[in-house]
Amino acid sequence: MAAGSSSMRILIKGGRVVNDDVTQEADVYIENGLIQQVGRDLMIPGGAKVIDASGKLVIPGGIDSSVHLQQTFMNANTQDDFYTGTKAALLGGSTMVIAHVLPERGASLLEEFEKIRAHADAEACCDYALHVGVTWWGPKVRREMQVLVGEKGVNSFQMFMAYKDVLMLKDSELYQAMHSCKDIGAVARVHAENGELVHEGTKEALDLGISGPEGMEISRPEELEAEATHRAITIANRAHCPVYLVNVSSVSAADVIAAARMQDKVVHAETTLAHSALSGMHYYHQDWAHAAAHVIAPPLRLDPNTPDCLMGLLGNDIINVVASDHRAFNTKQKAMGKEDFTKIPHGAAGVEDRMSVIWERGVVAGKMDENRFVAVTSSNAAKIYNLYPRKGRIVPGADADVVVWDPDASRKILSSSQAQGGDFNLYEGQRCHGVPLVTISRGRLVCENGVFTCAQGSGRFYPMRSFPDFLYKKMVQREKVPLSVYVYISFTVS
Repeated sequence: MAAGSSSMRILIKGGRVVNDDVTQEADVYIENGLIQQVGRDLMIPGGAKVIDASGKLVIPGGIDSSVHLQQTFMNANTQDDFYTGTKAALLGGSTMVIAHVLPERGASLLEEFEKIRAHADAEACCDYALHVGVTWWGPKVRREMQVLVGEKGVNSFQMFMAYKDVLMLKDSELYQAMHSCKDIGAVARVHAENGELVHEGTKEALDLGISGPEGMEISRPEELEAEATHRAITIANRAHCPVYLVNVSSVSAADVIAAARMQDKVVHAETTLAHSALSGMHYYHQDWAHAAAHVIAPPLRLDPNTPDCLMGLLGNDIINVVASDHRAFNTKQKAMGKEDFTKIPHGAAGVEDRMSVIWERGVVAGKMDENRFVAVTSSNAAKIYNLYPRKGRIVPGADADVVVWDPDASRKILSSSQAQGGDFNLYEGQRCHGVPLVTISRGRLVCENGVFTCAQGSGRFYPMRSFPDFLYKKMVQREKVPLSVYVYISFTVS
């Protein structure tokens, strides 16, 4: 049978199956795109392709919950479309991506969604879903959010407290958008930075003659992220809406999230691969192109301890998910901001390296165990976006998104050999333990020992259901409790 056939029978023998809560010695049998059996001494029909996983781990395919593909941002087109982006994801061990639809102010959310879907359906190699950005507010946006959730398989909306006059919502608009998310059972994703003060800080930096990439960090200090994080949580609490903070880049913001959890607020958080692995000292590199390649938002933080702290918070469930936030640009595109850091497109590649870098910086460094690795790279995203246990778990009946992972093998990251777009890699020359030997996407053997065998357009759009229990179960229960009782309990706890 062809390697890309969805009816392929596969038996993975001799490995250790790792889920987010347990590791067990077991074989895995796959047929018709699903995991059919997990256990020892399985009785299976003949004709199956046998993969020897002795001494290896068998893990759920990664779910990269934030990628930017086929997108125009800050006057630059991303270097990856849905083919090259999902190919890179599969080669790196991720079997599903959730990409962004970012309509311009005043534009139809529905029309932009349909346009991106058409591109993705023709190009994607693996399962994908879409976040839709709420980049402006009005009755039309509210109606289209309802249609997207009710009819189009969308269950998450991204809102911005930064990017003034481009993407940013005012507090009142954010409140209304969160109210709508609560009513339709969607995930309210929030990029939290104080956009007004970022705007002022940017003008001040330019007035002082600061025009290089270091201006990114100088104009967007972490206190602006911490303040906006607190404000986002407060607004969500008033709207009775769970909130999901994205691109968490600082210990200050994470402290706000932890404190809110202690106060029994429904808050979850996602950091990025770059923020949990790199420091902002790169902005002061003598090579301008090197410094500019690291320009992302929020910026990398100067404190060299921040990446280790964020990795530790991933390991301890203060931060729930690590995404690549993949948005690849090349050196020429970054050079649009050679004389003015505000014109450097924000973004960096990472969809191909996310799993290996997190294994090296998280598991090998002792910040998390193999089960927590599965949680932050796959299972938690599946739970948050209502995909679990069809995604993010190796169990009979789940989609056969499976990776044979060699924890002892290592690979050297080189931009010259990467499948993802761009001519620079933030992790250039680093050697990472943890290598995906085999990637199986919905029962199709798509990567084996670095060889890619998946056809363009063979992926599918994966509709996501509303009201994920992981976010909304507590909210539903809370509404059953008399207000006076809940207020008393909250007061005594805090």
